Amino acid sequence: MLKTITIGSCVSVQGLLVRALEDGRIVVRVGQRMFTGFPVQAA
Repeated sequence: MLKTITIGSCVSVQGLLVRALEDGRIVVRVGQRMFTGFPVQAA
């Protein structure tokens, strides 16, 4: 499932959901790289 996360105050990344962390952040995969951030709320 594709998810969008924010990294910092203004950088967004969209990728495949890998896992959810206990603190509310999620991990997504883009190619070979993994990114961790807070999910973007739906409008």
